[in-house]
Amino acid sequence: MDDIIRLLAAELGQPEHYVNNVVTLLDEGNTIPFIARYRKEMHGAMDDSVLRDLYDRLNYLRNLDKRREEVKRSIEEQGKLTQELAAAIDAAGTLAEVEDLYRPYKQKRRTRATMAKEKGLEPLALLLLAQGIDCPEPLAAAQDYVNHDLGVETAEEALQGANDIVAEIISDDADLRKALRALYDREGLLVSQAKEEQPQDTVYRLYYDFRTPLAKAQGHQVLAINRGEREEVLKVKVELDRLKALQYVQAHFIKGVSPAADFLKAAGADAWDRLLEPSMEREERGLLTEQANEGAIHMFGANLKPLLMQPPVKGKVAMGLDPGYRNGCKVAVVDPTGKVLDTAVVYPTFGQRQKQEAIAALAKLIKKHAVEVIAIGNGTASKETEMMTAELLKVVGGNVSYMVVSEAGASVYSASKLAAEEFPQYDVNLRSAVSIARRLQDPLAELVKIDPKAIGVGQYQHDMPQARLDETLSGVVEDCVNAVGADLNTASAPLLSHVAGLNATTAKNIVLYREENGAFTARKQLLKVPKLGPKAFQQCAGFLRVPESRDPLDRTGVHPESYEAAAALLDACGYTVQDAAEGQLGLLEAKVKLQGEEALAQRLGIGVPTLRDVVKELMKPGRDPRDELPAPQLRTDVMDMKDLKPGMELTGTVRNVIDFGAFVDIGVHQDGLVHISQISNRFIQHPGEVLSVGDIVTVWVKEVDEGKKRISLTMKRPK
Repeated sequence: MDDIIRLLAAELGQPEHYVNNVVTLLDEGNTIPFIARYRKEMHGAMDDSVLRDLYDRLNYLRNLDKRREEVKRSIEEQGKLTQELAAAIDAAGTLAEVEDLYRPYKQKRRTRATMAKEKGLEPLALLLLAQGIDCPEPLAAAQDYVNHDLGVETAEEALQGANDIVAEIISDDADLRKALRALYDREGLLVSQAKEEQPQDTVYRLYYDFRTPLAKAQGHQVLAINRGEREEVLKVKVELDRLKALQYVQAHFIKGVSPAADFLKAAGADAWDRLLEPSMEREERGLLTEQANEGAIHMFGANLKPLLMQPPVKGKVAMGLDPGYRNGCKVAVVDPTGKVLDTAVVYPTFGQRQKQEAIAALAKLIKKHAVEVIAIGNGTASKETEMMTAELLKVVGGNVSYMVVSEAGASVYSASKLAAEEFPQYDVNLRSAVSIARRLQDPLAELVKIDPKAIGVGQYQHDMPQARLDETLSGVVEDCVNAVGADLNTASAPLLSHVAGLNATTAKNIVLYREENGAFTARKQLLKVPKLGPKAFQQCAGFLRVPESRDPLDRTGVHPESYEAAAALLDACGYTVQDAAEGQLGLLEAKVKLQGEEALAQRLGIGVPTLRDVVKELMKPGRDPRDELPAPQLRTDVMDMKDLKPGMELTGTVRNVIDFGAFVDIGVHQDGLVHISQISNRFIQHPGEVLSVGDIVTVWVKEVDEGKKRISLTMKRPK
């Protein structure tokens, strides 16, 4: 374990004692949000993402250790484990290296080599492979192994069997495989071609005659090629210069001049063509795919986080419009808390008369409920609905504005068991309209009800290893929910289930408890909730706010374990808890600095990071980190694609960041693409270095193709 701690510390650039503390905390069952927020003294204030990297790497290294022991035990049971081999296995830094070392000892299916061994030809193979001073001429040596009873009829057959054995020995050599792997990394090529001689124009046209060094293959290229291969549009291979590969093989096994040299060259060529190349091509493809998957999963998480953390449009009555053609446009009006006030269905796409009827009906709803913002889903008929909304706003006047929101996953939610429980009185379509309205009011609270894969930011999410994708996205959702915190008396069960220390069962139990007993009036009441024990309380309490509590600290992010220190802090600075309740702590931070943070923290029995967090929470109780982000862009008018002209300057919202660029909503229904080369005047390796989902950016139109519905944008100011 000490070796793992040292390696983790070196890789993460963190002191060993901090890493050791984190590992201990994880092993004790503490959650990452709790460790990140309330155990900063123990890890030097590592953030959630660093802690998750540490957790992932810790699991990998522990699995590596476990596999090393399994391999050594298996080889030892065969009586073939030497000190040198054991040391090599212990020194292997990756699972691939361990498997290479285990390869010669792994039980194999019946191969040409095993059949040759059954015929008694292994001694001949080892004799020729040894290439000693007295190494005989191969064919002459093979004469001694002709055995009609074993099915070896001629010396040539004996020599062929020896070739099969030597080829397998060469193929199983760990050092050679490691050297060839490095050669692939330096000189291997990923090549794809169209499967048909005269292919049709498809989304894979870029890969009909494509080749790139493995080291330069982009994740999105690998994933696109893999999908094209699965759909039988492309044929794909990994190429490596055969002559160079054979030179590596021969240099590894041929020792100077020997009568067996030609035999060994032939065996080496056979090993490469029949065993090594197919095996290593599969391995390289697998490695490329694994790296591309990890990159895509990371990108998905990076896009999901700002989407979940979009600033809410608080305190406003909102109208949600779920556009549609055949079934009309579904309408829901919700109050500032998300409670449904009214629903309707209008048909603005059925004709001019129906459109005017729709505008009149919506104007009536806006006036009746004092609607201030309208959220329009971006799916089918969104453009027509947006244009109708622009006309509607001219009719109603006032301060009403609208925003087009992503409706990805809304249909998944509306048809779910959860939606049926929440809105049994509404049909599936109206539930979607409610979800769209609430997405504008509080994106996080609404989006946690939806499987993260259905939210639609990222690329190739359905091609990913689903367990790994779910694990990553669940971590992102958990980090976001705990960064914002949750109101214990209004949060839904899906939102509560992502709070550190809680799960689906305890979240439902919290909701049932408040339904049966009324609103929570203190954090400590959580301990009365069934199946929520002291450990879960420790993990979740700091992230749950109780606005109705008499204790002002219950309304903050101060953890109950620090209440005593918080009260002592207020006293030391000449304040009372009542002052905190009334927001009369304007000079608290200054007074703390005057007394000296380290000295005061020591007197209070807490660390400096905890002291700073407590001060921050007391001065801004219930603060929402999303409020510090730019507000979402609301519109009052609409443009059409035909209105766009090259050079036109626009303001847009980043909707998705991918490997080769970013898609930006500029208010014309069709998102425009800013290619990676058009994002910055300086060189960037990935768009994520500059952009995040939700960013408000200035762009200029480069090119518009109405036929293909493509808009090319640039973030570089035209000269």
